[in-house]
Amino acid sequence: MLTGIGTVEIIGEAEGGVQAVEMIEREKPDLVLLDIQMPGLDGFGVIEALTGPPSVIFVTAYDEYAIRAFEVNALDYLLKPFSRERLEKAIRRAQETLAEERDLGVSAAERFATRLGPLLESLAAQGQYLTRLAVRDYESCRIRVLDVSEVDWIGVEEEQVMVHVGDQAYPVRRTLAELEARLDPACFFRAHRSAIVNLDRVREVIPWFKGSHKLRLTTGAEVDLSRAQARALRKFLRW
Repeated sequence: MLTGIGTVEIIGEAEGGVQAVEMIEREKPDLVLLDIQMPGLDGFGVIEALTGPPSVIFVTAYDEYAIRAFEVNALDYLLKPFSRERLEKAIRRAQETLAEERDLGVSAAERFATRLGPLLESLAAQGQYLTRLAVRDYESCRIRVLDVSEVDWIGVEEEQVMVHVGDQAYPVRRTLAELEARLDPACFFRAHRSAIVNLDRVREVIPWFKGSHKLRLTTGAEVDLSRAQARALRKFLRW
């Protein structure tokens, strides 16, 4: 369908979420038609893995996702099966929006904040927590997809958010606050302003100086627990 639209140049097609992230970062397209249910990493995971996502039209067979995207002013969505005319309408709308944003000097970060950011906040508010997390593995120069259950803890180190899995640590392009909002609070706890821990990995709560504590994890790692968060954790765990 796209090849018949003269104003569209197709620069790539990805077979799954991880490949989509790599291709988007390499090719820097103006527009991505993005499925939601994909191998490895879903469409929302692709968006979250990108520093400055391009404009996105969601393409999905699941109307509940499409409705949510529409409600928070995502650029557009196509509900499968769709007609050629519907696709052409979506492309025209995308071109008009992109032209307006270029005239106004809207950056990719601003676009994310005004359109895609609210979509992810809406998903978090409705209990759609992350089940997978895309991280950078610089040793292999690849993106690794983790089940969130694999994560031991997440911390800020020299202004970089790092996801700790066993003896490995991977950088992720999200703030700690964004991750906290997208992780299930029944499993992940903000121990300190600079750390989130997987409660399933907590082995001991160790009293420390001036009312503070440390959390010792099953891996042997120790994470600071602030006084305020110690009170919150005490209520949560009822110790």
